[in-house]
Amino acid sequence: MRTVDVIGAAVSNTFRSKTRTILTILAIFVGAFTLTLTSGLGTGINAYIDDTVTSIGASDVLTVTKTSEGATGVAADGPVEYDPDAIASGQPGPPGSTVVALTPTDLDALAGIDGVLEVQATKTIAPDFIQFGDGTKYVIGVGSLIAGQSIPLVTGANPDDGSAELQLVLPVAFVEPLGLGDDESAIGQTVSIAITDAERGQHVIDATVVGVAEAGLASPAGASVVPNDALSDALFEAQNIGIPVDQVERYAQASVWFAADATDAEISALKERLADVGYTATTVADQLGMFKAVIDGIVLVLNAFAIIALLAASFGIVNTLFMSVQERTREIGLMKAMGMGNGQVFSLFSIEAAFIGFLGSAIGVVIAMLAGSALSSALSGSLLADLPGLTLIAFEPIAIVFIVVVVMAIAFLAGTLPAARAARADPVDSLRYE
Repeated sequence: MRTVDVIGAAVSNTFRSKTRTILTILAIFVGAFTLTLTSGLGTGINAYIDDTVTSIGASDVLTVTKTSEGATGVAADGPVEYDPDAIASGQPGPPGSTVVALTPTDLDALAGIDGVLEVQATKTIAPDFIQFGDGTKYVIGVGSLIAGQSIPLVTGANPDDGSAELQLVLPVAFVEPLGLGDDESAIGQTVSIAITDAERGQHVIDATVVGVAEAGLASPAGASVVPNDALSDALFEAQNIGIPVDQVERYAQASVWFAADATDAEISALKERLADVGYTATTVADQLGMFKAVIDGIVLVLNAFAIIALLAASFGIVNTLFMSVQERTREIGLMKAMGMGNGQVFSLFSIEAAFIGFLGSAIGVVIAMLAGSALSSALSGSLLADLPGLTLIAFEPIAIVFIVVVVMAIAFLAGTLPAARAARADPVDSLRYE
């Protein structure tokens, strides 16, 4: 019997017991459907994170801080001694989060480390509020934009660091509440930022809106305005009125540039050199890598449930084929009496199991792709509207093929036991079977 004939016979025999086969296929469908959706979820979110890292640029910059053990105020073994050099971190985190301040001496030390091309301190600015005209005052932060980094914009342009005009990019969420109308109307408008100095005097500084930033996972804007250098300097100077000169140049962090063509190994080596002299350095990709680790962990757990469902379905395959072998005992005996070898009989039932796996996985994958695409589209226009560019559930052809192959392999392995039983059957005894 030719191989093509064996495959044809296996496919035609699959639905000899339609109800039993359909129930088995449905069990496989559940596992394949779940596995496809969870795989698509991981693919979609990780692709969005990768695109975010690429779009914001500045891949050749490290964010450097100088931290002290327990600088946030609580250590594992009790309170931490007060450090007069600690200042507010300027980063999201627990209330009171602090880091050891970077001073001009630290900046010079960073510049002297092998592999560092340039060092620029990041100024921490804490404004009181932002206001348009006599409208409502809103609390807002001030972000920073390092050279080579770009802001995902709804409209307008990035602030011009070479201009003496005080400019800023405004988060899209603030446009309407401030009374600026729509995004296009906000461009060119003048807003006021208030900031309090060390002597408790409040200063109001006017700046021109040159761009509106879209919401995003790693947008430099977030819930903050992004100023150009002129506005940043004006706010920083106003904030530091009344502070002794030797205390002004204290920074929470600094940006360190390295070679744009540096390899991962070279970047890691630079981080180690910085760590050896007491500094912690991270790239944008490092910071977003934490998101990917969490997402991958969630997807792994969900995939585990899908695999459990597939393993449960494999018992259905075993039962289906054992019943088929039992019902076709005389037929098996006749085939072997006519010259079909043990290997061909084994292949007949194994292929039948793999075909059942293919049907279940193919149906599960197709329906999962349709459901996932519809769900992703619906969420993009509602709950995830503030994350433009995010396709929550995305599918890669290679991943889809891999899922189908894995399910077929599980089905094939499940079918080996009843297939082996059929292959070992004695043709004489089988022909006598009633």
